Amino acid sequence: MTHWTLMIHGGAGQLRRDNVSPEQSAGARNGLAQALDTGAAILRAGGTALDAVEAAVRVLEDDPHFNAGRGAVLGYDGAVSLDAAIMDGRDRSGGAVAGVATTRNPVSLARAVMAATPHVLLSGAGADQFAREQGLPEADADWFATPERLRQHGELRAHGRGWFDAEMKYGTVGAVACDTARSVAAATSTGGVMGKRWGRIGDTPVLGAGTYADNRSCAVSATGSGEFFLRASVGHEIGARLRLAGADLAGAIAATLADVRALGGTGGVIVATPEGAAQWAFITPGMFRARTDASGHREVAIFGDE
Repeated sequence: MTHWTLMIHGGAGQLRRDNVSPEQSAGARNGLAQALDTGAAILRAGGTALDAVEAAVRVLEDDPHFNAGRGAVLGYDGAVSLDAAIMDGRDRSGGAVAGVATTRNPVSLARAVMAATPHVLLSGAGADQFAREQGLPEADADWFATPERLRQHGELRAHGRGWFDAEMKYGTVGAVACDTARSVAAATSTGGVMGKRWGRIGDTPVLGAGTYADNRSCAVSATGSGEFFLRASVGHEIGARLRLAGADLAGAIAATLADVRALGGTGGVIVATPEGAAQWAFITPGMFRARTDASGHREVAIFGDE
């Protein structure tokens, strides 16, 4: 049987059956299914893991149910600030962007950074300028700021007890894949945390933290409290435990998330290896997640008891 696998996530956080409505659940599951189908079609046809993760994340960026692209959370000033990264396990090439405001699909901009510049990470207005030079689609504030995000932003500002979403309820999106050539790739995209200030950047666009891919070990996309995932170098840590410490996949993931928890963080990861193994894990009540592989196995889930 042809070997490939794909796993995606739409964020980990305070996702419970009592605070996710049936409508929200159905919409998110539909979005996850569409992203899964898009990426799987590429892998089934013999395409690369890199193409598959970019395509899957683009679908999630365009879906307002998730905190990336359209539907991204708003900063304290009411504006979006988008981060994304992509990494190829074949040669550990990667691209990333932070603080993007006008590019419709930041994950494709991250790939353009990887493919068309000598750099890895671009930020702010310069990244959006590069997107325009590359002819990537743009979008205005009305595209990104959905009515639900505007409502949540108003609620946060009126609350008066804090200046950002301390519960990290709104997640991130990402994908990892292994293709028929047994190469892995990862991509992650996010709007960050609701109410963020001062140009805050989390783990998503940092290779080795929120996004990582290395054919010697695995591909990782993370979601959660980015400050802690940065401090734990989560993506690289999981890979190092596999490559250098001889850990099995479940053990490497569990030990790394235990470190995140010990630091005070919460969240989750999806991980794929060149051998075709794929696992997710999260230390939150739930995580939007889905996976499929060449055997036809398919799974879409949100809550921790699924």
